Amino acid sequence: MGMDEDPDRWARLRFAIIGPLLAAPPQRGELRQAILALAGRNWRHPVKGTDIRFSYATVERWFYTARQAQDPVAVLRRRRRSDAGRARRLTASLIQALVLQCRDYPGWTVQLHYDNLLALAEEDTALKPVPSYGTIRRHLKAQGYHRKRCPKRDTHGARQAERRLEKREGRSYENEHVHGLWHADFQAISGIPNDEVH
Repeated sequence: MGMDEDPDRWARLRFAIIGPLLAAPPQRGELRQAILALAGRNWRHPVKGTDIRFSYATVERWFYTARQAQDPVAVLRRRRRSDAGRARRLTASLIQALVLQCRDYPGWTVQLHYDNLLALAEEDTALKPVPSYGTIRRHLKAQGYHRKRCPKRDTHGARQAERRLEKREGRSYENEHVHGLWHADFQAISGIPNDEVH
């Protein structure tokens, strides 16, 4: 869970916003105005520290949820979605199309995969609706997809070298034998008389 998802920080902020309504309930007919005033204010984001606002409906929901609870702070915590970590909008057909694309075109970017899914969906309505780019990106990341560089020349040697590089760590300055690699860095100086060179 990331810091932005820390349920205690969010619960404390929510309680700080509606706490005055619970401690000193408005008179009959004044609740709406009190909630509107809270919704019109800027609040400090509990993680980023930037200004943030909440809608009237959100503040009202927090108020009624906390008012009925024995522990108002606990009830205001963010709850993890039951479908968290799973693709909510990717159908089996879309997933299959992505798998085929990744297999056939490992050098494509996520944007290119997404654009091609949109084009496929125009031809095949079974793939509709295509979810957002962010959903596709998160799905590919969760599946461990990494864009692979394509060799400049599609020859047997280039493919063999690509497979070899995938299996081992490559270091720029590495040799199997002692003194097998020497590196020199110098600059030739011209136009200076010999007696001035030290």
